[in-house]
Amino acid sequence: MKDQRIFLGIIFLGFGCYVFFQQVNWVFARPWLSWPTILIIVGIAFLAQSSSPKSSNLVLPGIIFTGFGIHFHVVHKFSIWPDHIGIFLLIIALGLLLLSQRTGSGLGYGVLILFVAILLLFYDQLTSWLGAIRTTFDSVWKLWPIFFIILGIYLLFFKKK
Repeated sequence: MKDQRIFLGIIFLGFGCYVFFQQVNWVFARPWLSWPTILIIVGIAFLAQSSSPKSSNLVLPGIIFTGFGIHFHVVHKFSIWPDHIGIFLLIIALGLLLLSQRTGSGLGYGVLILFVAILLLFYDQLTSWLGAIRTTFDSVWKLWPIFFIILGIYLLFFKKK
């Protein structure tokens, strides 16, 4: 229980402020009184707790909760903010990269998911830049799952020596 002091303190403080602002009904607080704020509160609690050396692995859920909460708050407020699955993968990739920086392992997963997120977010721009070879790229693009199937079979059945 002693190790979770920071996490529980921020949870109680955040939820207390959330409920208090709901009860007093202040105008400036109304845009923030929605469920994404709860995600942000939980995420900040995880991030604060992850500053403890024993709990450094909590940085991943902290980034995910905080990032998703911020995303859901701003997605309809800013027209330039993408409402796409790629943004979720980007948030997860950033969490994995920060986790690998803290723990020293798992960098490959973060880079792979970051690459997929960027590919998904900028797929339309990439295909328009390709222009003349777009039809060739589209036919090759349909075959990319085969690469993942082969890679999965290799990882499952062939031992690294």
